[in-house]
Order: sequence, then C-alpha cells, then structure tokens
Amino acid sequence: MEVAGEVLQSGSSQELHVLAVDDSYVDRKVIEKLLKISSCKVTAVESGARALQFLGLDGGKGSLGFNGLKVNLIMTDYSMPGMTGYELLKKIKRSSAFREIPVVIMSSENILTRIDSCLEEGAEEFLVKPVKLSDVKRLTKDCVTRGETEGKDGRRVNKRKLEDDNHSSSSSTSSSPSTTASFGCSLDPSELITSPLHSSKRAKLRDRD
Repeated sequence: MEVAGEVLQSGSSQELHVLAVDDSYVDRKVIEKLLKISSCKVTAVESGARALQFLGLDGGKGSLGFNGLKVNLIMTDYSMPGMTGYELLKKIKRSSAFREIPVVIMSSENILTRIDSCLEEGAEEFLVKPVKLSDVKRLTKDCVTRGETEGKDGRRVNKRKLEDDNHSSSSSTSSSPSTTASFGCSLDPSELITSPLHSSKRAKLRDRD
C-alpha cells in the first residue's frame, strides 16, 4: 500500500537521474520501470508540490533531504490535482538553478493547444501516454549527449532546438505527407500549416498504438 507523500527511489550507481512526477500510482510505477530498464536512477513523486519540494523550489529548506542529487531529466504528467504539469514546467523554467534541465510532459490526451502551450513554455517534448520504452531510451540517450556536450564545451547546447531548426530549414523546400499521421489523431491540415510550432518535436508525438 502506498504511503501518502512517499518518495520512491530506485537504482544506485546509474549515471542519469530522472525525476518522475505523476499522481497515478500505476503510471508512476510504469514510467519508473521503463527508466530502470534504460539504466536510470529514478525518484518518483506523486505531485507537482512534492517535485518542487524535492528540487528545493518550494520556499523551504529542502525538507526531503535530496537536494544534493543532480537531476538530469524531469518527466511529469500534465493533468494532476493541485498543480498541473504545465504549472510545474513554468516554475522549473523560471528557476535559475533548474531551467536548463529538460522537462518532458506526458498526457493521456493529445490536445493541440495543450501541446503548443507546453512547447512554448520550454518543454523538451510532449509524449502521449502510454509512454513507450523506445521513447524513454531516446530521451535518456539525448540526455547523455547533452551531458557529453556540456562537459566538453563547458556549456549546455540545446540539441533538440538545433534539430528543429534544421528540420524547419529542410521542410521549407519540401512537404512531408506523413506529418499528419504522426499525431495519431484527426487534425485539419490547414491547422498544421498555420501553427507556429509545427516542428520535429510535435512530429515525434507517440499515440496509443
């Protein structure tokens, strides 16, 4: 039986440390398992408030006692009581200490306006549940690449932003007929064309199939 306010941790010596946030116990265990398979250290919490407490962004003095652990990636559910994943994302991105940490939003609903809002606020990616092992492995691989780049250059490079820019350049001269299908939902093609955030991030959304 889950204890209220419990912080679940797994792994001991893995390089990447992921903070997973989801109010659903079942979904937390699923994402924790996928991350463990991908050789990550995982801290799983049940709310945005607990995530802020873990990061020391709640105005307190690190009451959970884990502030010394470096977090490489944050994965949070979008729909949570009290504080949504979007609100948590905004607080993280407006923090000088954690704004560079990639934040991935997860949701069981593929809503275009929701996706737009999260990407505009700085989310690394928006994944539609159920999250797949291939998604997690790709994300952790990106984190390793980021870490290697940061270690060599002494600064963090937004690799996905560069990929998006390159994608936008190439797509300006040619159209991709498979883009609409990648959403996993029915969208008006004109909506895709006029959307300012039509990018490889959105094209990488995973549906339920």
